[in-house]
Amino acid sequence: MKLLISFLMIFQMICTNVEFYGKSYIVYDSLNQYVVEGRNIDYLQSVASISKIMTAIVVIENSRLDKKITVDETINKAYGSCVYIHIKDRITIQDLLYGLMLRSGNDCALMLAKSVGGSVERFVEMMNEKARDIGMKQTHFSNPSGLDEEDEGNLSTVKEMAILYRYCCQNPLFNQIVKTKEYKRLDGKGYWHNKNRLLKEYPYCVGGKTGYTKKAKRTLITRAIKKQVDLIIVTFNCGNDFEFHQKKYEECFKNYEKLVLFDKGVRNIKGNWYLFENDLLMSKEKDESVSYLIHNEEMFIYRNQTYIKKIKLKRYRFRDFYLMILKDLVYE
Repeated sequence: MKLLISFLMIFQMICTNVEFYGKSYIVYDSLNQYVVEGRNIDYLQSVASISKIMTAIVVIENSRLDKKITVDETINKAYGSCVYIHIKDRITIQDLLYGLMLRSGNDCALMLAKSVGGSVERFVEMMNEKARDIGMKQTHFSNPSGLDEEDEGNLSTVKEMAILYRYCCQNPLFNQIVKTKEYKRLDGKGYWHNKNRLLKEYPYCVGGKTGYTKKAKRTLITRAIKKQVDLIIVTFNCGNDFEFHQKKYEECFKNYEKLVLFDKGVRNIKGNWYLFENDLLMSKEKDESVSYLIHNEEMFIYRNQTYIKKIKLKRYRFRDFYLMILKDLVYE
């Protein structure tokens, strides 16, 4: 067994110095699916337009981007934040997705839902099915936009919205959309600028989504990556949310170190050979210990003797190692 500790970041303080003035927040380690810190992380409330994250991923997973649709009377129910598409307009799913995520278009949300689900009601069912599939046990969606004046809105917690965002970030197309600062519409009708200020103000920000209703107040979810440390922050009802996100990222990035439990390749662990297709990484605080146990081909990882997660191990076969090397040669 080879245990390689690679200190990419050294803690200078613990991640608790930035003041938070709001209802709830979470800092979530996307790599390890671990709550770094937070307040009221299980508090359930309307999440406003950050619920469009779920709308986007359901559309991406169930529709082609080049599909053109004709805008119909469905958008008559849209109000609040809109991109002002019109009945009888011909527009692609791609344009609607960018209008949804960059400009928070409620009209885009309705037309995407109608196109993908066949009806808005069926699409909302798809949103709730996806939520259950990825382990969002408290979350309930009532609509594809996040508006909450006519119903309870879309209810979730900062913890479950972080879980959702991490899931979405496994999709390259989703990442491409949310990190776009300016988008030129395919229909030639102008440009859309992203409402997420951190994309311009903070160089390590790689995406996110804003939200606001009178009931929910301000909601914000962002993601930032620095030297392999991958964090997601979600805040509810925080008046200075952009400032808080940036300061909290900087604080945590200063305080994180990276631990490489096992290098990419073939490794012998307690007499058995396993194949690691990528480095097995962990993020931890400076004074924390990381340990693991192996049982039934699964590795159980602990931080300070507290269970964090489990990983399914892959037994080494020469064919798998050969394919891994071939993949590296092709993509390099």
